[in-house]
Amino acid sequence: MPNVLVTGGAGFLGARLARQLLAAAALPVAGQGDQPVARLTLADQAPVPPDLARDERVTVLHGDLAALAGDGGAGQAALAGADVIFHLAAAVSAECEADFDLGIRANLRATETLLAACRAAGTRPVVVFASSLAVFGASGEHPLPAVVDDQTMPNPQSSYGAQKVIAEQLLADYTRKGFLRGRAIRLMTVSVRPGRPNAAASGFLSGIIREPLAGQRATCPVAPQTEVALASPARAVAGLLRAAAASDPEWGDRTPVNLPALTVTVAGMAAALDRVAGPGTSALIDWVPNPALAAIVTGWPARFRSGRGARLGLAPDPDFDSVIRMHLAETGH
Repeated sequence: MPNVLVTGGAGFLGARLARQLLAAAALPVAGQGDQPVARLTLADQAPVPPDLARDERVTVLHGDLAALAGDGGAGQAALAGADVIFHLAAAVSAECEADFDLGIRANLRATETLLAACRAAGTRPVVVFASSLAVFGASGEHPLPAVVDDQTMPNPQSSYGAQKVIAEQLLADYTRKGFLRGRAIRLMTVSVRPGRPNAAASGFLSGIIREPLAGQRATCPVAPQTEVALASPARAVAGLLRAAAASDPEWGDRTPVNLPALTVTVAGMAAALDRVAGPGTSALIDWVPNPALAAIVTGWPARFRSGRGARLGLAPDPDFDSVIRMHLAETGH
């Protein structure tokens, strides 16, 4: 009966993952088949949503992850008892670019402390790390290929991307040494995220859908023809769960798995909005260039060939219309 820990458990993906685990009441772990979840621990600096906090199966750890997982921290017992850890806690892309020290502290120091605590516990948990497509980028000596595949070399062009690459390598080495069983999965930009905007450089890719659906204006900082790689919230969580469920032979190499992506232009997203929500809905989008933000977003790859992801049974969303319909159904519109 596995104990599960989710860092970043108050965040959008962490809370969605937690609700899905509680609804299923079971989790297949590392090829061992469905097992009832004995305890679910959510760690975050932000308050956990009330529905999760009220659930008697949920334990909440509130505070900085590095402090919780460090020597004498309040989270050490939970870490020692965890069979599966989903490590989602992170400072996001634009935050890290604006505040270098924040990114180092939240994305590197906290991860290093978490992995060290797993090693000290001696329990070899499955650790699923949420990495990002931001590990890829182009430079003079290493242009991006037209399609990124499982062999494409990471070449981050932002602090956030660099921190994710370093964390991937730390996880791989802890796995090689036998301290834990690490599975890094590179998430695509998740859209449509409900709720309030966050500080991610890609946040507008939810805002230009979410806000017009609510009758509000939204700003798009990139050109309409910009291609992006997206995954719905449901596909992102499915990828995280499959990473935990895979047996060691199924998972294969210690290198990360790229989550399959839906490739679409921003203009295509706006057109889908009009098809689903009615003609003219996209008129609420203001196309206002932001060169700094656009430089980050257009530096990420938009086309992926995810062979390992496909072998794990993962697939991209069929089209963006279905993503919008899913968002409407889940938010009660």
